[in-house]
Amino acid sequence: MALSAQIFQLLLTGITIGGIYSMVAIGFNIIYNSTDILNFAQGEFVVIGGLSAIMFHHALGLNFVLSFFLAVASVSFIGILFERSTIHFLKKPALVTLILITIAVSIILRGSAMLVWGKDSLVLEPFSSSEPLLILGAAIHSQMLWVIGIMVVVVLFLTYLFGFTLFGKALRACAINRDAAKLMGINTKAMVTLSFAMSAAIGAIAGIIITPITLMEYDRGAVLGIKGFSAAIVGGVGNSTGALVAGLMFGIIESFCAGFISSGYKDAFAFALMLLVLFVRPGGLLGKYEVE
Repeated sequence: MALSAQIFQLLLTGITIGGIYSMVAIGFNIIYNSTDILNFAQGEFVVIGGLSAIMFHHALGLNFVLSFFLAVASVSFIGILFERSTIHFLKKPALVTLILITIAVSIILRGSAMLVWGKDSLVLEPFSSSEPLLILGAAIHSQMLWVIGIMVVVVLFLTYLFGFTLFGKALRACAINRDAAKLMGINTKAMVTLSFAMSAAIGAIAGIIITPITLMEYDRGAVLGIKGFSAAIVGGVGNSTGALVAGLMFGIIESFCAGFISSGYKDAFAFALMLLVLFVRPGGLLGKYEVE
């Protein structure tokens, strides 16, 4: 393979992987912006989304489109149940308490996934032809284009939602000042619940679109959660544009390190980048930067 074709293939692979990290990071930010909570169960939403789609499509024999939407709806319901059963009734809990709750839920969801789907890697066929596409001399998996396309659609939808709808503005108001939002008649409790549902839905979509490329198993959520959390931190916690940029950076760096150096060092380079960015800009690439 020519060097230019290899570079293009690694770039597209990096964008594909980075797109998943970005979607996980955006899920972190949606919940953080409405609750100030860092949800460490976000990676499990991704895993359960992929595994649910496999169950609906293969085990129950439903068509793929219906399986896709049922999986997203199921994970959204899990997100609502998570918030309603653990966080909804707490009165001004400490941040450490909230973090421990999300970690506990992550462990419960991972164990439940193992009991339901087992420990084996499960496969979901690509959305379109499984034959690789030849683009600029590089053999590209067709599912990569689906991942990139759906990521763009999700980002555009969220941009419209938060910028041009009353619901999005209500969520932003809760993020800015929850007490003031409540005084203006916004049901802040409902907004928090809906933010968990949205975050879970985005995680589920990420899990479904990546499964045809990487397969899916019950314990992958921890790694995806860490990468998504790192992207959220590097991009600036609460900034979805920053999460998108940072996630793509992580994916591209990992891909090129795996292609030209060694796959064993890809995580080290990605986390070294995170430390470098946080050393230079503690608030993240697009986060708030304050000098005391």
